[in-house]
Formats: sequence, C-alpha cells, structure tokens
Amino acid sequence: MRQIIIPSQEAKKTMLHRPFYLSAALIAVVASQIVSGLVHAKETRDRPNIIFILTDDLGYGDLGVLFQKDRDGVQLKTPALDQMAAEGTILNRHYCPAPICAPSRGSLITGMHQGHANVRNMQFDKAVEDNHNFANTLQAAGYHTMHIGKYGLQGWGHSPEKWAGYPTKRGFDYYYGYVRHVDGHQHYPANRWELGSNESKKETKEMWENDQEVSAGLDKCYTTDLWTARAKQLIIEQATEHPTRPFFMFLSYDTPHAALQLPTVPYPEGQGIDGGIQWLGQAGRMINTATGIIDSYRDPLYTDKELTDVAERFATSVTRIDYAVGDLLQTIKDLKIADTTVVVFTSDNGPHAESYITGQGYNPSAFQSAGHFKGRKGNSWEGGLRVPTLAWGSSRVLAGHLSNTPSQFHDWMATFCDLAGMEPPARTDGVSLLPTLSGVGEQQPGKVYVEFNNHHVVYHEGYKGIRTKTTDHSVDFEIYDTLKDGPEANNLAETSAYFQALQQRMKDRVLQMRMPNPSAKRSYDNELVPALNLKENSLMPGVLAHGFQGTWNWVPEFTAMAPELRALGKGIDLEHLPAEHDAGLLLTGNLSVPEDGTWTFYGEAAGHFILKIHDMLVLDGDYKYAGTVIEQRVNLESGFHPFRLYYKTGSGAPTLNLKWEGPGTSKSDLDPKLLYIDKSTAPE
Repeated sequence: MRQIIIPSQEAKKTMLHRPFYLSAALIAVVASQIVSGLVHAKETRDRPNIIFILTDDLGYGDLGVLFQKDRDGVQLKTPALDQMAAEGTILNRHYCPAPICAPSRGSLITGMHQGHANVRNMQFDKAVEDNHNFANTLQAAGYHTMHIGKYGLQGWGHSPEKWAGYPTKRGFDYYYGYVRHVDGHQHYPANRWELGSNESKKETKEMWENDQEVSAGLDKCYTTDLWTARAKQLIIEQATEHPTRPFFMFLSYDTPHAALQLPTVPYPEGQGIDGGIQWLGQAGRMINTATGIIDSYRDPLYTDKELTDVAERFATSVTRIDYAVGDLLQTIKDLKIADTTVVVFTSDNGPHAESYITGQGYNPSAFQSAGHFKGRKGNSWEGGLRVPTLAWGSSRVLAGHLSNTPSQFHDWMATFCDLAGMEPPARTDGVSLLPTLSGVGEQQPGKVYVEFNNHHVVYHEGYKGIRTKTTDHSVDFEIYDTLKDGPEANNLAETSAYFQALQQRMKDRVLQMRMPNPSAKRSYDNELVPALNLKENSLMPGVLAHGFQGTWNWVPEFTAMAPELRALGKGIDLEHLPAEHDAGLLLTGNLSVPEDGTWTFYGEAAGHFILKIHDMLVLDGDYKYAGTVIEQRVNLESGFHPFRLYYKTGSGAPTLNLKWEGPGTSKSDLDPKLLYIDKSTAPE
C-alpha cells in the first residue's frame, strides 16, 4: 500500500466541493491534522447527568412492579422502585453478560460482551482492561466521573499504586468503596461479624477513598447506608458547586448479596436534602445511622410473618435498597436537576442461594426472587440472566413505558455516549438504547450473548439459544421464545424445519461474533468461523468507502453516522478520505478466503484503526495505539466473510497498511481481487 500525498489547501477545497463520482481512478484526498483533545459532542448544557445504580444479586422477581405484587404470601415491598418504574421505563428483557458478578461488571464497564471482554468466568479481582470504557469516554466529554461502592476489577497487589485496574486508572475522577471482590461479602467494613461462616466473612474490610484507606472511621456504617450517604453528598456538591458540569456516578451496592446482614437502625425519616440518610463526615459517626447495634434492625414489614431468620434478613436488605433509591431520587428533585439527570437501576446477575451465616442456608424461592423464570445466579436460564432494569429521567426517558426489546449490559456505554452527544468507540459491542428509552428514533438491533464456563447463550432472530453443557461446538442449543415462554418450558429445537435451520445459524453466529481468550478457553475456540452463504452472481469486485469529517478522541462507530462521501473503491486504501477537516474512513465489503485454515491479519497505521470480520474484533489499533504493527490469528472457513475496516486520521500523513497470510501463503497485502461487495449496495 502506498502513502497518500497531501494536496495543497486550495486543491483540497476544490476536491471537497466538486461532484463525487465513480471512475477507474479514485480521487485522492486526505484530512488535516487532528485537533488534540477535542470531542465531537453537544454543548455541556445538553448533556445530562448520569447515575447508574447496580445492585448485587437482586433478582428480577424481587421488585414489586415486576413480580412481587402478583405473588401469594409475604411480598417484598419496593414502593420507591415501583414509583421509579411508573415515572420511567422498564427494560423488561435486559440481560447481564454472565450469571455472576466479575464478568458482568467487566462487560458493563468496557462495553464488550463476553465474547470479547477480558474478564470472564470466575475471574474475580482480575484487572479490567485498559481501553475505552463507560467512564473514560464520558470523562473525555467533560463529565466528572465518580464510582461509589463495590468494584472487584482492580488486579493484583495491596494498594492503589499496585492495582493496575484501580478505578482512578480507568477513567474515574473519584472512588470511594470496597476494592476487592471478597470485601463485598461483609457489609460493615469497620466491625467484626461473629455470625460469619468463616474468618473471611467475619473480619473487617478495607475501604478506600482514592488513594487512602479509610475504614478506621466507619464504625457501625452499614454499606447500603454508607454508599447512599456518600452518593447523596457528592450529588449535592456537584449540583451546587459545579452546576454547568455534567457528572457520571456509578453507584454499586454490595447488597442484597449473601452476607444477609441487617442495618443498625430504621431508615431515617424523610428523604432528600434535609431527610433520609445523611453524610456527617465525622470519624466514628460518618453517617447518621452509624449508631445502635450492628446487624440488629429488622424491617417490621417482615417480622411476625412466620419467615425464617435469613428470609427476614434478605427482605430487610431489599427494602433498604428501595428506601435508598427513593432518597436519591428525591435528592435529585430537591436540587431541581431531575430534568437534566438520567438514572438507571439494575442488578449484576440473578438471585443468590447463599447466606454466609454459620449453619443457615438461603433459597431464593423464599420470595420467588427469579419471578416466573427458572434459574438463579450461576446458571444461564432466564432467572440467572434477566435482571430488573429501570430507567428514569423526565426529559429523556419515557414515563410509564415497558420495553420488550432484548438488550444487555454492554449497551450502556454506547447509550451514555449517545446521551453525551458522542459517537461510541467502534470497538464496542453495544448499541445505544436511547431510542427505546426516549421513543425518538429507530432502535438499532443489539446483541445478547453469554459464555460462562460451559454455559452458552445467544439471541438470534428473536429466539434464545442456550447450551448448558457445551463440551464441543456440535452440542445443540435448546431454543426458546422467551417473550412468550419466560419459564423456558417449551424447547422449540427440532419442532420444524425453520428451527432445525435456526440451530445451525445460531452455531454459526456464535463463531462470527467472538474471539478466543487464552485465560478462558472454550471447546469451540479452534472451530473455523463459517463463511456467508453468498452467491457470486450477487457480488461485484471492490469495497464500499464511506468518508467522514469530524474530530473524535477515538475511532467512532461510523455505521450510525451519515457519510460525507460514499463510493466504490478497488481495494484497502485511503483514497476516499474527505478533505478540509479531520477525517475518518469506513471500508466495508466481503473478503474471499480461498482456503480453510488459520489466517493471520497484520495492521499498521499513522492514525487509528479497527478491523472487524463479521462481528469479531480482530484488530484494535485505537486506544493508546502507537503506530506499530499489530496482528491477530483467525480460523476462517473458505468463502466470503464480511469485514468493516475503520480508520481515523492521526497527526501525520495518513497511512494504513493491512496484510494477511494463511495456508501456503506468505504475508502480503490483501489482493483487491479477493474483495467484493453486494451489487445491491453499490453506489449509483
């Protein structure tokens, strides 16, 4: 490939404004130098504050509005969350990425599903990768970013300077909470809990505020109350001291996880600025509920109801979260920022079956925490994956709306970028949910995908495919229509010719949307990625080139943008970059792979680039990319494979080199004779 010669400013102006047409010789234009640090975003006043509330092991069925109000027996009471649902939108088919916390949280933060995320399976405390995520993208857009509560993705070591993935190294301006996964198993950081089933559950825990360990001042602080009080105080500070600066808060509770500890006292009366939980900031009296006896208060809603000890504890914990959310929403209203704030509430996975109390077990059937679904935390039936999810925000979220569109955690990063007026990074697996939340625009279909140990879930053509014992790729999926059959009682596989064919399409789809990870090996890692079933008479040689003008801090998802230029190109080159401004290029087509086998792709650029084949992230030359050659091996079946090659200009002359080698071949440029587009997509 050649380096493009930069034309004069006058020549660039001429090229930009002249009619764009196809010819044998492609028009060569390039972009000017990128303006460092700028973001293509709306004005600050148009960008809402964003608060994302994540609970730990709360089941879909634990909310009154979703299930509890319809069940017999003692019901869990969640009036504040029910009101939040009435004032906002219920995402009724929203899924966590895996049925356990670490991979779910990793996918949430990075915007990558479990076929691409670096934290998978039971990889607690593994450092979440250093790449674009939902905090540092918003930080780049001018948001003040805060993380309160449970983390567990820090990496190894004993202090912030050793933890490679510490929150303040991953885009958060401020952090206050439990860093290690195991610390979230005790809800009183400064107090021993003698009921704990082992020493780890009994002992005190470290609490960190940025680079300081602060547990010594937290006597009798129950974490649900502590996180809420700190969140309220920070929201008040942001709204009053920085009213023109948007903020992002990730509030991650460690309840109702299995310690099943009780608060010290009733939730304080009132809500908002002058009521409810209050941050006092005094060592030994950090919050206004740091009094009384730890692990002692049972909500009278659940006493004298013939419930077991652990059931009373669980119910008290759930309703305590409800009080906290109501308190936070009232604070937002008191500050008069409800019109400029979006709040999301959800859970990291399905309900647990643990108690951490010596001699006592807990079963989520006590309150039917999975609702009408089967399964729970640790498995991939609906009960383990479908999580209670509400969105609230009067100016941007529909009120009284319920959406049955399937979505998943990795969609939030793209959604937050959209709210901030930015295109999300091209590497993300997610799509913006803003059209669903706001009712404005067309909702782009997303991906729902799970791989966890030997569990495997893919949504395709509106149906859920699930394999619970994936010993190899030949194992069939069970297929369910979860919109009509939430309990997954009617396996549709083999019931018709359509579902027999869908079985194979699901298997193909899995391999076309994931990349193997050596730290979480799967039985299907070495399978050949299936080619598309395309007819050669429907194709024509070339690639589609889409040129864009703009300034971005990353390679953006160009597919959702209107191009400045659109044309037929002969090969992988930069000849369709638009002129005058910083620019981007999206090249799409189908690569004709001549032979089954392992193909290695090499990429190098002056600028930044992303290569996807099907929906596999093959080359990521974007975040902190230094212009060196990067490579990736992919097992491909012979035939046609669709690709998307994204390029964003850098500070120097734009160059992009893409090479490959495979069975019986040496490394070389991609032969233009092997690049095809669908005739129906060709420019007129």
